[in-house]
Amino acid sequence: MGKIWGLAALIAGIWLLSVYGQSRPTPLGLDAPATVFSAARADAVLGRLMGDQKPRPAGSPENAALRARLLKELADLGVSARTETRMSCADESRRGYVPCATVSNIVAGVSPGSGKRIVLMAHLDSVAAGPGAGDDMSGVATILETIRALKARGLTGERPITALFTDGEESGLLGARAYLQTPLVAARTGAVINVESRGNQGPSYLFQTSAGDAKLIDLYAASVPNFAASSLYAEIYKILPNDTDLTPFLRAGITGFNFAFIGNAAHYHTPLDRRENIDPRSLQQHGDNLLGLTDALSRTDLDTLGGGNAIYLDVLGRWLPRLPESWALPLSIAAFLLVALAGFLTPRERREVRRPVLAFFMPPLMLVGAVGTGFVLHSLAAWISGHADPSFAHPVWLRLSLAFGVFGVALMVSRGAGSISCWLWLAGLAVVCAIFAPGLTPYFLFPSLVAAPLLLATIRDGRGYAVFFATLPALVVWIGFNAASEPIMGLKMHPPFMITAAFGLIAALPLLAKSKRWGGSCAVSLVLALALAVTAGLRPAYSVDAPQRINLRYAEIDGKASWLADPVSRLPDGLREAADFSATPQSLPLDTTAYVAPAGAARYPAPGAQVSRSGDIVTLDLKTEGEMVMLVAPPQAGLQSVTVAGVFTEVAGGQAIIACSTPDCAQARVSLRLSSSEPLELLLVSQKRGLPSDGTRLLKARGAEAVPQQQGDRTMLVGRIQIPGR
Repeated sequence: MGKIWGLAALIAGIWLLSVYGQSRPTPLGLDAPATVFSAARADAVLGRLMGDQKPRPAGSPENAALRARLLKELADLGVSARTETRMSCADESRRGYVPCATVSNIVAGVSPGSGKRIVLMAHLDSVAAGPGAGDDMSGVATILETIRALKARGLTGERPITALFTDGEESGLLGARAYLQTPLVAARTGAVINVESRGNQGPSYLFQTSAGDAKLIDLYAASVPNFAASSLYAEIYKILPNDTDLTPFLRAGITGFNFAFIGNAAHYHTPLDRRENIDPRSLQQHGDNLLGLTDALSRTDLDTLGGGNAIYLDVLGRWLPRLPESWALPLSIAAFLLVALAGFLTPRERREVRRPVLAFFMPPLMLVGAVGTGFVLHSLAAWISGHADPSFAHPVWLRLSLAFGVFGVALMVSRGAGSISCWLWLAGLAVVCAIFAPGLTPYFLFPSLVAAPLLLATIRDGRGYAVFFATLPALVVWIGFNAASEPIMGLKMHPPFMITAAFGLIAALPLLAKSKRWGGSCAVSLVLALALAVTAGLRPAYSVDAPQRINLRYAEIDGKASWLADPVSRLPDGLREAADFSATPQSLPLDTTAYVAPAGAARYPAPGAQVSRSGDIVTLDLKTEGEMVMLVAPPQAGLQSVTVAGVFTEVAGGQAIIACSTPDCAQARVSLRLSSSEPLELLLVSQKRGLPSDGTRLLKARGAEAVPQQQGDRTMLVGRIQIPGR
């Protein structure tokens, strides 16, 4: 039993080392040398830029005030800058909408030079719900402090450097798209470094690069003091419904690096995304990354950065092993064959594993059991809590529950496991990943490259030590991945937590198989897992520092006024006492659902438009007020293109929402090209931030443990526009 809990302590130590011992820079103060990046100086810039920390969505007065402060900061640095304002739209019909807005980018010439320019990029705007200190004023301040440090170094590089502060990123990457509309901009841009955030703590991850990244990763490894990167991040990012300002540049074939810190996502896109909540270590690493790479790129022939991809991962932030992607498949096959050969040449392996066929199925049984256990434990906590994410504010209890759960499953399946069968699975998965998901390959391949020769070298004796030393790299890689994956989606998405832990434990199954009194340890683990899940369910799901996300809206639809609240799993009692909200979420126009409460008689005029039609072109001169308008075309309209304030956008067809998110849109001219010749009805929605005065009682009733998010609380008026047939 001592060996079992000794291994458990080792795993816990690796997890703690991955979270708290990862190599992170020490934040430098105001007295740091002028030629280096200082988090304290960047924070001071952040304070001057943010002022009273109000939200600043595109088109808002707060956004304009920020641009004025930014221009002054640039002037104080001796950097000339200009503002570029234009309407920008994008075809996002694959997601069902066409975003538009009038955006105002700031373009600053940091240094002259020859050849293609290096662009340092961050976005100015925030969501309407929060001040956006992390997302993305931290990026803006990082660029300004980097410019100061570059100038202190004398700007000895050969490449021209431009700082691009985009607007309208939250509206659909509209500032970045507008910048690339300028003739020859893409052709004259050699490389882009984008600095973003999805939280306010944690390492500054290199989570995305342009294709053919082998030389880019080499440059990163040689230029920054601390690593936080993996080829897997790009694989994950491909399937997430997220984009950043770098996306249009990558689509234009421009070399790019994308950095972000993602810790404490509870504050992301809420009023808590404030300057004082940013971890200075995250800001320091952001700056070290940007300054180091900018300096290196300025001395590099950018045309030489193309080539093949790499597979790589960082080990505790201190080491960045990497290989050409083209080596992944042959090395994976070699590792698999060496493990198989070790098994074939080891007769005692066949004697000790009584049921070799059963042993072969232990690793997949481990994965299935771990995922199933995760669902049981999370469901138990959620049932007790009454919330879909019971561990949002206090994750430690459910984290421990899941950890003991997966360890208990490992103890159960270990009785039939063998070292060869476990490593055959891990090496075999390296082969599969090398073919279908190369970015994931190093998590299987790198440990297998350690294990295969150890297993082969211990055919005659000493395999116990070989298995232990082969297990260590697998645990470091997979438990580190486990620790890094939780901030992405939290424990509400418990399958990634259980799967990553299970893969690490697959390598450890042979060690557990040799342990005595495993039955008692297994029972203790599972009992603890259940008890901790109950504890997680009894703890408050939300807190002042990690609040529930609930937007409130006042809506007038068809002459009826209503209060709407987001369809969370359980509405706070205070809101139910303040208004007669429906027991369950109700379906509404715009394909949305919400809790609905009566709000008396309608008090505002419905939004309208002057309509004309010529053939398949319908022209709408909007006549409404608000800070954002949406025009909803039903599928039968056959929408083919949209022109907003003279900006033309092709649309793939079907239902589309044209979302124009700046105040000038309320009086804009919108032209639609429709394939349908029949009369039809469009919905026109005008929105503005905040609720009417009598909504104050709802804001108070929401309480301190709930906050708005994304577009925040708003007033929404819906009108119906009749389109004649042709």
